[in-house]
Amino acid sequence: MKFSKLSQLFLVSSIGLLVAALFTACAITTIDYVYVATSAGIDTYAADAQSGALRTAGAAVTSGVSSPVALAVTPDYSNLYVANAGNNTIVHYSISLTGTLALQSDKATLASAPVAITVNSAGTYLYAVSGTASATLTAYPLTSGAIGAAASSVALTVPGYASDTIIPTGVTVLANNSAVFATAYDQSAYNPGGAITSNANSGWIFGFTVGSSGALTAVTSGNPAATVSPWQAGNKPSALAADPKNRFVYVTDYANNQLIGYTIQDGNVLKFMPTGPFRTGNEPSAITIDPRGLFIYVTDELDSVVLAYTIVPLTGNPTISVNISGTQTNPTDTQPVDVIVEPALGRFVYTANYLGDSVSGFRLDAISGALSAAQATPYPSGQNPTALIAVPRGNHATQLVNP
Repeated sequence: MKFSKLSQLFLVSSIGLLVAALFTACAITTIDYVYVATSAGIDTYAADAQSGALRTAGAAVTSGVSSPVALAVTPDYSNLYVANAGNNTIVHYSISLTGTLALQSDKATLASAPVAITVNSAGTYLYAVSGTASATLTAYPLTSGAIGAAASSVALTVPGYASDTIIPTGVTVLANNSAVFATAYDQSAYNPGGAITSNANSGWIFGFTVGSSGALTAVTSGNPAATVSPWQAGNKPSALAADPKNRFVYVTDYANNQLIGYTIQDGNVLKFMPTGPFRTGNEPSAITIDPRGLFIYVTDELDSVVLAYTIVPLTGNPTISVNISGTQTNPTDTQPVDVIVEPALGRFVYTANYLGDSVSGFRLDAISGALSAAQATPYPSGQNPTALIAVPRGNHATQLVNP
């Protein structure tokens, strides 16, 4: 069969339009940049707005990194902080509009290894818990993202057991910036395979009010006196999170496989939720709450799953969200140790899988909170990822979905 030149031109044009249409249909739109701390550095990924799939977005950042264990960002998403257990530092990176990290000259040097860090919603203070034999909570002022000298530092000690070995595990700050809470456990009282030298309760959550100059003062109001900080928190609290409406705090208990809920009373006093604690899987390791304060996500380290809970608005009680398939669990790669909800749309959940050397991704159902596997999950990472965090790309921070 022979074609005229006009027919050939029409055929070429049609094929071109078809190819263009296919590329348009498959176009990848980056909604967030996801940063993952590994033994070798900080990996950067771009998250696709439609599928939640991650793709590598540049080479790993190694300058300034030494066995990183925790990440935090400022609320304007222009600064990233990395806590390094290898050299007892917290370093500062600026974040460009394209997600590129640039190491800054300012940093904090601690007396012992940092364990967890967080930044308040005003972007004015960075909080760190540190220590391998004793626990300390420190507040660092931030000026245009730069880390200043410590404004306040307090020891976390169990009343009546000042000589016990206290191991810090987590820190969070309320959205209204009025209080900071930290978790720790008493290794003298909880030490599987080792000597027990104390009869103290082993798990604790400490609460501190924040003064105008950043001073941290232990919560001392409350009636009866048993409500004064610190409060009991199971045997080995591993992580904690506060809801964005300043109503509830939740703590994962690694030893007892449970989630402990507290309501926040006047004066930032914590009160146990009367129907708790709530069951988790085996060895819960990390917790996060979605930006709307509707859902809780908990990783179970031994089971290699992430559980989804709905927060009951009036009481704060977490209720398991069941997937359409009928299962309550969402498999990750091996040993998830951190979990986040991406902040741009609040549509995707990611976990850092320490032994899997990967990140697992899930799509979040905006109505039920249930999860389903994201496209092509899990995503390879550097070795032994310990933490991850995400920042919206461009103006996507204003696009949170609503049910």
